[in-house]
Amino acid sequence: GPGPFAAMLLADLGAEVIRVERPQPGALSFGAPERDLLGRGRRSVALDLKDARGKAAFLELVAHADILIEGFRPGVVERLGIGPEECLNINPRLVFGRMTGWGQTGPLAYTAGHDINYISISGGLDTIGRAGGPPQIPLNLVGDFAGGSMYLVTGVLSALLHAQATGQGQVVDAAIVDGV
Repeated sequence: GPGPFAAMLLADLGAEVIRVERPQPGALSFGAPERDLLGRGRRSVALDLKDARGKAAFLELVAHADILIEGFRPGVVERLGIGPEECLNINPRLVFGRMTGWGQTGPLAYTAGHDINYISISGGLDTIGRAGGPPQIPLNLVGDFAGGSMYLVTGVLSALLHAQATGQGQVVDAAIVDGV
């Protein structure tokens, strides 16, 4: 959810956002279009990024983009040949936003995580609920959306200002656990 939520926020702010989906129908669907709140305000294109034609079409989109957001585990886009190095070579002013749970390196970087993992490890969970009371079940707003999406959107918008002023893009790595 944090990558799609960040894209939704950017679309709400007026950005033209294109979601790249797998060729299988509904691969990224969060339900019927009228209920897909995280997908609102943007178009989508289905591309097979493992296919040379799909990769070429993706890189053509990158050539004209201001911001790219990816939410894969570390190393996935590099293995596909569409990582920051390749994309910034095509478009030096690109802001390449990366959304991960744990960051690109470290002992947890390649492991799955969920909102409750991020807010518990960071200490954020400790502040939820009454002192001495039973544990409270938090919403995913604390880690995924506040710690992840808002952290990423702030970073990519700051980097976009820099890119517009200097013509030089950069990589913004937003880890949910860091944002929390």
